[in-house]
Amino acid sequence: MAKRDYYEVLGVARDADEKDIKSAYRKLAVKYHPDRNPDDPDAEQHFKEAAEAYAVLSDSQKRVRYDRFGHQEGAGPGNFDPSVFSDFSDILGDIFGFGDAFGGRGRRGRGGAMRGSDLRYDLSLSFEEAAFGTEPKLRIPRLEVCEQCDGSGSNSSAPPQSCATCGGHGQVRMTQGFFTVARTCPECQGQGTVITDPCGECRGQGRVEVTRSIQVKVPGGVDTGARLRLQGEGEHGVKGGPPGDLFVVIFVEDDERWVRDGADVLSVQQIGYAQAALGATLEIETVHGPEEIEVPPGTSVGSRIMLHGKGVPELGRGRYGDHIVEIGIKVPHPRDLTDEQAELLRKLAESEGQQVREKKVLDRVKDLFG
Repeated sequence: MAKRDYYEVLGVARDADEKDIKSAYRKLAVKYHPDRNPDDPDAEQHFKEAAEAYAVLSDSQKRVRYDRFGHQEGAGPGNFDPSVFSDFSDILGDIFGFGDAFGGRGRRGRGGAMRGSDLRYDLSLSFEEAAFGTEPKLRIPRLEVCEQCDGSGSNSSAPPQSCATCGGHGQVRMTQGFFTVARTCPECQGQGTVITDPCGECRGQGRVEVTRSIQVKVPGGVDTGARLRLQGEGEHGVKGGPPGDLFVVIFVEDDERWVRDGADVLSVQQIGYAQAALGATLEIETVHGPEEIEVPPGTSVGSRIMLHGKGVPELGRGRYGDHIVEIGIKVPHPRDLTDEQAELLRKLAESEGQQVREKKVLDRVKDLFG
């Protein structure tokens, strides 16, 4: 039977780039992989054919020769490069769950140490705590080395025994058609040894869950989304491996008085019509305490008054942002006005030549009869 064209096998154009070739090969490898097609010789043949095509077209020099001479100089059975399977840890590892297939290395060697997991803690802070910093104590549950067995997992001084399932290799190998797949041993979890007399405290795991109180120094100026890393405060490692880290993620609570804009603080100050027209000296509340602001005569709605250096610290810069006051003009509701205030406003409007709403008929009747 004539050998099919490699581009046809992968289903790509002759000018396909490296990315397209790898993507096409990956789809075929997933589709025809023996793990998904047990006892299917046709799938095995397609899988082998795709691997052979990829071995040639993914190599620039081999591809040039193949484009010029075809299978004669490309990669017949005698020229097939088995090293193509070294790509499986990248291409198929996440799909089939083995990163150590075809002789590759897993995350943990036989009987070797393994780093502890990282932990995350979500910390809520008030507006002021985030502005000026705080040092809260956090209660963190984590896995730590078992003190009873000193992390060995064994209840006695007897050393762990070689795993009978994998023969102490930490891997079991299975034949899949024309190649061999190595997987982590399910009995010893890749350690190569098993504990015959497990520790009663940790049940052979070598670690137990402990809740620790950890003090965290939060610098002033942090905002929502900031992340603090505490090295070595995560879970303890396995077999003497290093501990993981603790990541504290900051969430700042809203405050009805202020809004953050980076290191600047924004607030709204409502003033009366007379204050806007004539000006005023007002006291406002800032994160640093009470401060006075000068409202100039003729201030309009939306005007901004800035208090320099009265915001929150800029992280790593040693300086403070500003407090920005936005002016709003408070218009009183007619029900909140006294008769005297209403009459003064009416006279003001008349002096400016402005038309205002007339008194209600009932109000005029009241005026007539006192």
